[in-house]
Amino acid sequence: MDRDASDRLVSDLAVLGSITSRPMFGGHGIYWNGRMFAIVFKGRIYLKVDDESRGDYLARGMEPFRPNARQTSRSYWELPPGVRDDPEELIAWAKDAIRAAQS
Repeated sequence: MDRDASDRLVSDLAVLGSITSRPMFGGHGIYWNGRMFAIVFKGRIYLKVDDESRGDYLARGMEPFRPNARQTSRSYWELPPGVRDDPEELIAWAKDAIRAAQS
């Protein structure tokens, strides 16, 4: 399931340039020019955040990435509902995640 979701995400974000996917810890890391900016895990998409973008996720009630009950990554937050289905909005959120991954 994650492989299909990551392949679809890579395809949908191809307009951004060199987007690739690699398996990792039971999910897939999504990379732009070798920098990881997203995670697909259990069918959900998590994007890299920073101080500038975190508020957008909080405002929509989203949660940080939790691969298990003992671990939480505050660097990746779940993509809000509806964004995945709007190509322009998805690109905008991905660009913010790529920017965050570069800093």
